[in-house]
Amino acid sequence: MKKVFVVSFIAVVAAVSSRGDIIPSFGGTSAGSGTNTVWNYTINIASDQQVTAGDFFTIYDFGAFITGSSSQPANWTFSSSLLTTPPSGTNPPDNPTLANLTWTYTGATAISAGTILGNFSVTLATPQFQQTPLTRAAFFAATATRADGQDAGSKISNVGQIPVPVPVPEPTTLSLLALAAAGSALRAIRRRK
Repeated sequence: MKKVFVVSFIAVVAAVSSRGDIIPSFGGTSAGSGTNTVWNYTINIASDQQVTAGDFFTIYDFGAFITGSSSQPANWTFSSSLLTTPPSGTNPPDNPTLANLTWTYTGATAISAGTILGNFSVTLATPQFQQTPLTRAAFFAATATRADGQDAGSKISNVGQIPVPVPVPEPTTLSLLALAAAGSALRAIRRRK
């Protein structure tokens, strides 16, 4: 069963990669200032594609992060929103309560196929940096520009899965949960008497 899953996963990745344009991947986490954690992503520009001004990629349902903490290569801009218009021809799931991260290329020179770029990152206020963070699957969507053939210059979009952080409850939520648990325990003790 495990082999079937692995072979299926490889087939899906190969299918996305063969049609893709900007393909982001999770680069892991690193320690930020204090106890903060930096989430890092890189992108690969697929063959026969290029990135020109206005091309972008979005990581959907990333969740909370520290405002102003984004980092990206030169000529890329960052934005975040709860709802994001997906690239043409894609329909990734989008939870309106979780922030989406979008990086857009603004440079004048096209980025060639086969280029791997990083570091695209944001910082999370986490209680403790974890070398192996808890992740869950979310989606990305991207748009790039065809570099060759009769469709050169036209846009191509893709969608795929990518790891994002598991949402951590806010301290207020944790306090309410602890209070509810204490109330339940107290009620159970009173019933026994």
